[in-house]
Amino acid sequence: MRIADLARAEIRALKPYEAAVQIDDTIRLNANEAPWTSSGDHFRRPLNRYPEIRPAGLRIALAERYGCAAGNLLVTRGTSEAIDLLIRVFCRAGQDNIVTTTPTFSMYRHYAEIQGAELREVETARDSNFAIDADAILETCDETTRLIFLCSPNNPTGGLIPVETLVDILERRGNQSAVVVDEAYIEFAERASVVGLLERYENLVVLRTLSKALAYAGARCGSVIGPREVINMLDAVQAPYALATPVVECVENGLQTACLNEAEQWVRSVIAERARLADALAGMSFVRRVWPSAANFLLVEVDAVDELMQKSGQDKVLLRYFDGALSDCVRITVGTRAENDRLLQTLAKVEH
Repeated sequence: MRIADLARAEIRALKPYEAAVQIDDTIRLNANEAPWTSSGDHFRRPLNRYPEIRPAGLRIALAERYGCAAGNLLVTRGTSEAIDLLIRVFCRAGQDNIVTTTPTFSMYRHYAEIQGAELREVETARDSNFAIDADAILETCDETTRLIFLCSPNNPTGGLIPVETLVDILERRGNQSAVVVDEAYIEFAERASVVGLLERYENLVVLRTLSKALAYAGARCGSVIGPREVINMLDAVQAPYALATPVVECVENGLQTACLNEAEQWVRSVIAERARLADALAGMSFVRRVWPSAANFLLVEVDAVDELMQKSGQDKVLLRYFDGALSDCVRITVGTRAENDRLLQTLAKVEH
């Protein structure tokens, strides 16, 4: 059985929306578009015309960047849309479940609840740096587990899943579930993406984004990469014209060599600042622990978290607080050197 066969029957039978034909150098009277352009329209492609149903050139460019065939990639509005599409495609409301770890990215839970899919969470331990346990994950699965979501590096803990652990899960679970690896922060990990495993494991799906390492969070552009049959089903479910013309054009700009080189320099800077910040934090009296991170943030366990959040807020330095199991922790995004210096000045006030 292929993982495409795990999808909902009605989705497997779904036909993509057929949009009006788009042909260059023609008089377009078939799509109910406005025949004029606005004076505020300064884009390469006129905004009075619908964008491509799916941005073919951008799809090819992203596939080249990520090392996969264009037919194995769908461009999405951030990885959040990809998560939503996957759960809608694979999970029958009230019948199927997804398995993930905890703590992890909260949007897996959010979209599972929207779809009415059961969420099964496998707890990870602080003392093992939140390392995932392949046995525990597989024991949590059953015949109605359609998706396993693994965030690597994990948000908010920063940990990276060893490739051998992922391979163990892929091989032992086989085509009983799709294993979705969310690599939103992989560029900061100094390790290659697991996209290269797609040729060996057809139960693997990988999520990538331009929001972090390329500094395009405002563009909302992500990718889901997987078996062609799965990509085709996600394509059929995704709204037509999902990527707006301004988004497509700005992302095309960001994928030019000069911008990519600039992004690589910034990633190296963030990695260096991450190490500097971790060392500085570890020396502060109210900091109990700084977990190793392969992402662009640090998870920090502290005393008097309320005081820390209050003083940082007063100094206009925003940190991320999590309740529940991480109620004594803050997540700190690594900023520029100047921003990190400002943070350390603020934290010095907590020391006194």
